[in-house]
Amino acid sequence: MPRLNKGEEPFAGMIKTEILSGLTVALALVPEAVAFAFVANVHPLVGLYAAFIVGLITAVFGGRPGMISGATGALAVVMVALVMDHGVEYLFATVVLMGILQIAAGIFNLGRFIRLVPHAVMLGFVNGLAIVIFLAQLTQFKVPGGHGEWLTGWPLMMMLGLVGLTMLVIWGLPKLTTAIPAPLAGIAVVAIIVIVFNVPVPRVGDMASISGSFPEFHIPFGTGEGIYGTPLAPLNFETLYIIFPYALILAAIGLIESLLTLNLVNQMTDQRGGASKECIAQGAANTVTGFFGGMGGCAMIGQSMINVRSGGRHRLAGIAAALFLLSFILFASPLIEQIPLAALVGVMFMVVIGTFAWNTFRIMRVSTRFATFVTLLVTVVTVLEDLAVAVVVGVIVSALQYAWVNARRISAKTYTTPEGAKVYQVEGPLFFGSADGFSELFTPKEDPKLVIVDFAESRVADQSALSAIEGMAKKYLEEGKELHLRHLSKDCHALLSQTGLIVDESDDDPDYQVAANYPVQTGLFGDAH
Repeated sequence: MPRLNKGEEPFAGMIKTEILSGLTVALALVPEAVAFAFVANVHPLVGLYAAFIVGLITAVFGGRPGMISGATGALAVVMVALVMDHGVEYLFATVVLMGILQIAAGIFNLGRFIRLVPHAVMLGFVNGLAIVIFLAQLTQFKVPGGHGEWLTGWPLMMMLGLVGLTMLVIWGLPKLTTAIPAPLAGIAVVAIIVIVFNVPVPRVGDMASISGSFPEFHIPFGTGEGIYGTPLAPLNFETLYIIFPYALILAAIGLIESLLTLNLVNQMTDQRGGASKECIAQGAANTVTGFFGGMGGCAMIGQSMINVRSGGRHRLAGIAAALFLLSFILFASPLIEQIPLAALVGVMFMVVIGTFAWNTFRIMRVSTRFATFVTLLVTVVTVLEDLAVAVVVGVIVSALQYAWVNARRISAKTYTTPEGAKVYQVEGPLFFGSADGFSELFTPKEDPKLVIVDFAESRVADQSALSAIEGMAKKYLEEGKELHLRHLSKDCHALLSQTGLIVDESDDDPDYQVAANYPVQTGLFGDAH
């Protein structure tokens, strides 16, 4: 028998930890999936089937073992308008197309762009998510089957007491033993108390029945009625025109949330996951889900946190969670429906505490004002809108600030050669943000017959930079003077050669061995400068 490394968990212990972690996640998935189905205005089983299928496929093929996927609120709020206007079969068709788009994103390696998310955006995302999870649990403090009334008096006190007891067990048990996941123990202790003493508090069954059969394969396109009695989506361009915008938005939201979850789990486990692999797995899961009557889904940060903190590090935990969820639907619904919502709320409150980046306040004291602003902005937008919009807003604002800072870095030192040519040594990147500043560095009327622009400390980045160079060359041409370029890097040389701005194909200057001069051709960008 091979000897274990220090700190390595025995195989049997690992199996037990993974399965128990999966059971904990499955129990917490039930009310989440049902609640998100209500948000999307579909049958509860549509959310549960999505949690099972998406969770199973991504657990097996996903890019990050330990991540949990299923039906999410971020997707549900987009789906509701489609379901209200066209019916649930159009939703299934949209989920199929959503999956295809996500697979394409994985094939073309679009997931790598998640690296462009700055740390300040990640902080805001995590904190906003923690607040969103907290606010989502408050709905469990309303009267079951009522009209939005909040619990009051003794029922509210019992609910709060059981939530507190669950949190106390989760906090205290790891100090005594790690034999079973603390969240599972918290659920079990509170459930036993409620069932044995018949405590009158809301239970899972008060939300909806989770009893059902194995999900059935069906094609959402065609004529006639679907599995829920609504018309199928006709297979034509009109249907594509309806569902494509929803599919595109859902695909983007799903991938952004999944890839950010992947990054977060990577940081917690000190491991790396494959972004492109995760995109393909999410896409395959949603494509299959659409054909089996599920509402689609993506990675769930809250459930992933439960899994990781319960010890789930391998694919087995996610697979076990999906299979446990299916067994609840098929066989154990009467028992699961007796679990008090207070226990599940307590688990999620502990997730909130563990998810929120409490070091944000310390980071803000030493960070720049702009980074603090971005963190707060992303947090607020996450709470008011959704996660995907918040991340996009944060990345755009950060990119604009980066462009503004770099635009102000353009400068030039000048000197005159023994031959009488004036040399401008440009420092800083030349791109759309600095193009105007670049043009202001030159004095065509006062300069000599030959002007050389030295790019040893600069880079030509985009079309605006090319236009600025041509515009400056044209000004010198109008004065009867020449503008040459020197010390172009390989990428800059290739860019200008491709556009025809320079015609000298010397190969030594890009390596900074010989200071070759490149005359500039004009006429490519017209009068644009």
